[in-house]
Amino acid sequence: MYIKRYSVVALALIAFVGWYVFAFITHESMSIDFFGIHLPSLAIATWIIIPLGVLFLASVAHMMFYSILGGFKLRKYEKDYAKMIDAIVLAYLGKKDREHTYKTERYQVMGELIDNSTLFPTHNLANNTPNEKINNVIKIIEDIKKGEVVDLKQYSLLSTNQLVIQNERNRYKKGDITAENILGNQSKYDEVLLQEVFLDFIKTASLNNIEKYKSFFKKEALFIFLERINAEDNTLEVSNESLLSLMKDIKLDKKEYIQISSALAQSMVPEQRMKLFESLSNENEDVIDAYLYTLFDLELLTPADEILENTEQDEYLNFKAYRALKECNKHFNINLFV
Repeated sequence: MYIKRYSVVALALIAFVGWYVFAFITHESMSIDFFGIHLPSLAIATWIIIPLGVLFLASVAHMMFYSILGGFKLRKYEKDYAKMIDAIVLAYLGKKDREHTYKTERYQVMGELIDNSTLFPTHNLANNTPNEKINNVIKIIEDIKKGEVVDLKQYSLLSTNQLVIQNERNRYKKGDITAENILGNQSKYDEVLLQEVFLDFIKTASLNNIEKYKSFFKKEALFIFLERINAEDNTLEVSNESLLSLMKDIKLDKKEYIQISSALAQSMVPEQRMKLFESLSNENEDVIDAYLYTLFDLELLTPADEILENTEQDEYLNFKAYRALKECNKHFNINLFV
């Protein structure tokens, strides 16, 4: 109810009643006793106005009291609404550990659902909501998806956040930061981005720089690295010691060691290739297959025979079959036996 309007109408009614009684009913005055107190003589119209005035003041006080209570309640809803907007924004941004406390029961239910849900804005929602904060976040998300670089500092997102990763990836692709900027500040970037950048980095970096960041040297990086050994473009000359050091912490299976030998067949000097796999096989039995493959591929039959003669009857049957065929002057590609 509008207190001002009520007051104007009520006062007008009280004034009208007082005037009507005084003008058309009586001009007389009277005195009354109130709980033993003798009150002064007043016009009867005045005595009629007084209780109406008291009733008016009481009703206004009543309305003001509940208006204040309603204002406090409305303020709670407004604050909870603002918190829910923040919750939606953080959910859109993919922020972890979201938790908001609401003072109203209705918003508490919705808030808990949002804080424990994953939300994705649809494309046609962009700039189409009545809330500017949500529209800004949706635009940020769309810009990042398009390959643009945006400022995410105000949201305090972790480096593992997918939007942060993509935003930094966009910066890298646009040339705002270099591979060495990223690799040299590992604590600021997510492992996924660091690995991606390192794979680009090893395509052109020098051996010294690659060894500087060899903690990122994984299986995929190894095969890219092998392609550069004695290649025509971005060539690398690598000693067995350096290669063994880089491969030291990479877990490879038998087939992958054979793939490495095959990859080096066209680029590495035969003697170096043979010694590399000899060294590897001395440290790891899983490399013996790759070592035998290397020896047969290089037509080094004598050392291959020496290895096979010292094995069990049921071991390395594929290589023994290849050797038997060679002894019968049957020439097959060694790759058919691995």
